[in-house]
Amino acid sequence: MVRLNFSIELNYEVLSAPSDFVFNIHAARNSQQKVIREQVEFSQPVVPAISAECVAGVRFMQLKAEPGLLNVKYLATVEIDHYREKPEKLTEHRASDLPLTVLPYIFPSRYCQSDQFFDIATREFGQLPPGYARVRAIRDWVQQNITFKIGTSTIATSAVDTLRDRVGVCRDFAHLMIAMCRALNMPSRFVTGIDFGADPSLGPTDFHAYVEVYLGNRWYLFEPSGISPPMGLVRIGTGRDAADASFATIFGAVRSSMPIISIEAAEDEAQ
Repeated sequence: MVRLNFSIELNYEVLSAPSDFVFNIHAARNSQQKVIREQVEFSQPVVPAISAECVAGVRFMQLKAEPGLLNVKYLATVEIDHYREKPEKLTEHRASDLPLTVLPYIFPSRYCQSDQFFDIATREFGQLPPGYARVRAIRDWVQQNITFKIGTSTIATSAVDTLRDRVGVCRDFAHLMIAMCRALNMPSRFVTGIDFGADPSLGPTDFHAYVEVYLGNRWYLFEPSGISPPMGLVRIGTGRDAADASFATIFGAVRSSMPIISIEAAEDEAQ
């Protein structure tokens, strides 16, 4: 089990009229991630509404802000205890055997155009035995064939672009792995969060994206960029791709600045 303390600070300037925000910055609550404590602070007297989403314990926060400066700060302590299983038990499923709730993650999506990846996915991985080893081979291929480089992609970059350019950041690695897996009929989904343990040379702590693949009747985590140890990944958002898991969606005229994020491990000498 790992206990982590983290904070997310977001700063905006709401311009001439009130604007609406939908935030996805709360730590998800599920059987593998327990929220020990949390608080949200605002610079305006807003009245937020927080709702639980059915997918992986994701939570959304809605609010309306008046013109002027808006500062939102979320602080939390979470305990992470990842589920573990023997690799040989992690089998793939026929589409007809998948739970209905899993089906949305087998179709092409905005950033993961899996219908365009059938040829390369079949050529590279079609002859491998189905199951965990094949998913790991896809993860390794993405990690080995794509160069991690900050500033090389935009919010419009898709899995097709990343395959062509062979460079990107964590969300691009995740989109490419998801597209490859879905091309082979493996449900895969996009997860956002914060990572603990990444190389400091990569820059300040930031939001991080990784992948989950449905094997053996549950979801399993894969980190295709290779920059973060999986045991230090905090879950915030989950969706088909980045379009479903933005940390902030804004309706109105707003100026924003880069998020300020920090994370640290909580020491516990008694345990």
